Amino acid sequence: MRNVKTGDFGAAVAKIDAANAEDPNLEEVKGEKVPKELLYGERMAAMMEETYPEASEVLKLAARSQHIRRWEIPREDYPMDRKGYLLWRTKLKQFHGELAAEILKANGYSSQDLIKIEDLINKRRLKSDPETQALEDVVCLVFLKYYFDAFINKHEKEEEKLLGILQKTWHKMSPKGHEKALSLGHTERALALINKALN
Repeated sequence: MRNVKTGDFGAAVAKIDAANAEDPNLEEVKGEKVPKELLYGERMAAMMEETYPEASEVLKLAARSQHIRRWEIPREDYPMDRKGYLLWRTKLKQFHGELAAEILKANGYSSQDLIKIEDLINKRRLKSDPETQALEDVVCLVFLKYYFDAFINKHEKEEEKLLGILQKTWHKMSPKGHEKALSLGHTERALALINKALN
């Protein structure tokens, strides 16, 4: 993964974090309430550093801005069916990519970098672009580490749905992502579901 410095990485990180810090939705962590998307961005950045420490600046910024200002496009604005969900997800990716590109542009990154971050966040060329695949791995790993147990609680009576989600998640990841996923220290319940999904 290329790591040519073309912009002000620290300033771009600060701008992304400032944008996400405005999230009115809060999540409690160790007794402290934190803006939900700021926390998600920090978790994405940490997982990228842990899994792909050699990642380029643009890839690291894409991870941090994966959900930038997500609350501005609520799920409720779209039909509550599969088609509505897919439309919502497509709109979100476009929105996140455009916002991230604006921040990179304001902090000295090249036009090539602006195109790259939009491609990454929109998951273009997944399975053929190593950086897009790395970002997808990190998205899946963050879900499994921080959000899967709550998802199990929400759908505890829908085992087939849980198994299907796990199988789709696994299919999206690379072998390196699979290896990392199995080392995350899952709860007994989550690990049992993962093993069942894979078998």
